[in-house]
Amino acid sequence: MDDKLTFFIAVTSAAVVLQMLILLAILIAVRSLSKHVTAAADEMKAQAMPLLQEARKLQEDIKRLMETSSPKIELVLDNAAAISTTAHSGLDRAEATLNDVLDRARLQIIRADEMVTRAMDQLEETTEKVAHTVTSPVKRASGIVQGISTGVGTYFGQKRVRKGGPSDEMFI
Repeated sequence: MDDKLTFFIAVTSAAVVLQMLILLAILIAVRSLSKHVTAAADEMKAQAMPLLQEARKLQEDIKRLMETSSPKIELVLDNAAAISTTAHSGLDRAEATLNDVLDRARLQIIRADEMVTRAMDQLEETTEKVAHTVTSPVKRASGIVQGISTGVGTYFGQKRVRKGGPSDEMFI
């Protein structure tokens, strides 16, 4: 049994030594990697620091610009609001004036239409009166003249001559 124990101790020792060598290799690799990572981080810091400083300067410039231009922007917005209000009130007044002008124009057009209608009605009525006044005496005079001519014709024995009427021969 002694041989087995010795063999087991030898194998275990060899495994421990192998484990120690593996751990040593891992330690060397980690140190090497740590050096590379540290170097990369230092290089990154060296390159990033100027960018960060520039970004801080830019941020400060923007902050100063906003602080100086903020009152001006507020003034511009206030002026725009005032202009908009003034424009709205001006448009409202112009619309009211235009509506008033249109209403007055409509009233004047209605008045003119009524005046023309009355004038036409009076003209028509006057024309009828003139026609009646002129034609009535003419008809009477014509009737009197026809009566006299018929009386004179009958008195002297002449036959009455019809003018413009249909003759008896035309009827069938």
